[in-house]
Amino acid sequence: MQILEYLPNKLEYFDLYINQFGKELCMPKHYQHSKNSGTFLIHYIRSGEGVFHTSEQSYSLKAGQGFLTCPNMEYSYEADERDPWYYYWVGFDGIQAEKLLSKANLHVKNPIFLYDQDHQLVHCFEELCALKQQEPLISEVKGLGHLYSILSILIQEHKAKVFADVRQDHKVSYAQEVLQYIHEHFHQKITISEIADEIGLDRSYLCSLFRNVYNKSIQEYLIHYRIQKACELLEHTTLAISSIAQSVGYEDPLQFSKLFKKIKQLSPKNYRQKIEMVD
Repeated sequence: MQILEYLPNKLEYFDLYINQFGKELCMPKHYQHSKNSGTFLIHYIRSGEGVFHTSEQSYSLKAGQGFLTCPNMEYSYEADERDPWYYYWVGFDGIQAEKLLSKANLHVKNPIFLYDQDHQLVHCFEELCALKQQEPLISEVKGLGHLYSILSILIQEHKAKVFADVRQDHKVSYAQEVLQYIHEHFHQKITISEIADEIGLDRSYLCSLFRNVYNKSIQEYLIHYRIQKACELLEHTTLAISSIAQSVGYEDPLQFSKLFKKIKQLSPKNYRQKIEMVD
């Protein structure tokens, strides 16, 4: 276990300052509880597992995750019995502390973060824990630099997630436009290129986007939607099968029948007969 602590002079004038940091490989079921911590604390798990409790929720956490505790926040945490966690922590405060944390979307209501794609945070914490107190001013300045690096990584990660979520929202929106177009034009002869032109996207990109959202191709969805509509017509009308084929966008009744049987395991005629028998 390694703990280093120092307090700079005249804290009220500091935008940001560190008041503690360290790292620890915990014993199994190591337990920590605090009700009136007067500082912000970030814990980052390098390995192992544990549970973090707030007054509202409990979080099972593992390597690559971390948690924030805030001043006057009641919390506790406990290392796993079989695979106790090894974590770093840094305690800090200052005029800008809460504002910087909010840019990483870290606050009392959202105290958990994830950073597991590389070792940048581990490196920052190791550099922080390697500081010596032989020259307090140098250690203080270097430590603050490492804290800014830690916060900047968390802020960047949050922004990347927000950007990815926005991109996913855009993808869903475009995919829904495909659905709407199919629902409005399924009875006509349409192609994927026509759909892409209508929406204003490259054909290949639209196909990839749609599969990413719905886990099936546009063509697969179109065929299944047409067969679904054909089933409704077979069940609720007396239209000839050739007329039903045309009603759902197939000029060739034979092609329609083959697709229908492939999906429903019955010919359109046998499907209708089965429905009639049930009625």
